Amino acid sequence: MNDKLNELKRLTTEIYDLRMSVALLEWDQQVNMPPAGGGARAAQMSLLSRQAHELGVSEKLGQLLEDLKPLYGELPPDSDDYALLRNVYRSYEQQQKIPVEYVSEFTQTTGEAFGVWARAKEKNDFASFRPWLEKIFDMRRQYAGFFAPYDHIYDPLLDDFEPGMKTAEVLGVFKVLRDEQVELLRELGNRPQVDDSFLSGHCDTDGQWALCREAVALIGYDLNRGRIDHAEHPFTTNFCRDDVRITTHIYEDNMMSAIFSSLHEGGHAIYEQGVAKELDRTPLGTGASLAIHESQSRLWENLVGRSREFLGCFYPRIQERFPRRFGGVALNDFYRAVNRVEPSLIRVEADEATYNLHVMLRMELEIALLERRITVADLPEIWREKMSEYLGVEPRNDSQGVLQDVHWACGMIGYFPTYALGNLISAQIWEQAAADLPDLAAQIGKGELASLREWLTGKLYRHGAKYYPSELVRMITGGGIDPRPYLNYLNRKYRAVYS
Repeated sequence: MNDKLNELKRLTTEIYDLRMSVALLEWDQQVNMPPAGGGARAAQMSLLSRQAHELGVSEKLGQLLEDLKPLYGELPPDSDDYALLRNVYRSYEQQQKIPVEYVSEFTQTTGEAFGVWARAKEKNDFASFRPWLEKIFDMRRQYAGFFAPYDHIYDPLLDDFEPGMKTAEVLGVFKVLRDEQVELLRELGNRPQVDDSFLSGHCDTDGQWALCREAVALIGYDLNRGRIDHAEHPFTTNFCRDDVRITTHIYEDNMMSAIFSSLHEGGHAIYEQGVAKELDRTPLGTGASLAIHESQSRLWENLVGRSREFLGCFYPRIQERFPRRFGGVALNDFYRAVNRVEPSLIRVEADEATYNLHVMLRMELEIALLERRITVADLPEIWREKMSEYLGVEPRNDSQGVLQDVHWACGMIGYFPTYALGNLISAQIWEQAAADLPDLAAQIGKGELASLREWLTGKLYRHGAKYYPSELVRMITGGGIDPRPYLNYLNRKYRAVYS
């Protein structure tokens, strides 16, 4: 039986390496590749994706899983081998439903669509991207059909990013969030606005890069096992626990954008670097889900990075790097400015009090498109209407609107809800960390992040994908996903900022 288990591990490592090869090609596509290389790159990714899928549904893998069923029933539920078998069984059953021809075509389509999207965003040319987006949504409807019957067409897509989560459950949570966050926005809108005018203005690229590297190193991102590069849309990718890469986007007139996006991506990367070594290059050697992952990116970006304590130790570095712009600005004024609440057009630039509304808008549009209640051609106008309804602002062009995110070009329909779910989980985890580490605020104020990082590694990071997301949340917090801690955090923090 051990021989069969070892053969299963060898085979799943081969599948893992193929998928990470695709990820490496995708990283290069977004960071280094010349624009003209898009067609060939899409074909290369399509080939490797096809090979990984074929191995993942092969008769050999199926026979191994059948032979190992007796062992699966005997293993302790908290063992790595039990978790591996559970993960591979689930993946095998799901992948069996997806034709290999679909995998190949979808990877080819999204590989080419990325380049079209990047040019369309640059030129504000939604019409050029429209046929690609129509095909992507058609293919995602087809994908959902492989898993019929389902409660909702969105369920199979959401499950890819958040295993076990149902559309109805997310919509129920979002209803509570929407009502209370809109009420908070109304309250803050009646108070004098925070002055953040000093945040805008030229800050040279080299200085920003230096601060971004300092910020992620301070929170514990190991640059000996990673790197930071420039991309149109910031993202994190990993090929093993010792090669975890992040990207950011530098705006010379908006320095804090790059710093906070670096902290966000650095949070993702710290999670991946913290996975237990024995899980590396296995199906368990990565984050448990996108919501769990986003809980860490949002925790390090917001609960740490936008806190008064963290800025108390990091702001002097900003002043030293850009003395003319910030030398005369007091810490309290800077803290309030970076936590200013104001409805904005761009999701990745949104403040904590409005961010979830951006996510809800996108989920509503994805569902409406999948259900054919609207068409892709309708998107630019409906986007403007929804932004006005939700946030009271309207984009001047499609680059600020429907073209702003890379997700749809990459076929990641069902991803957006995980951002908001991650916000909720981040606050729940933060409450537990603060209870277990009574001097946490004082440590952060001194720039000492090791205790928090070690606590998170022990409670979360080291487990990788060993447990399902709901199991992890319960293990750490004692309950399921709960919006109340996050809403309490928002109300407490922003009433103080605007007092």
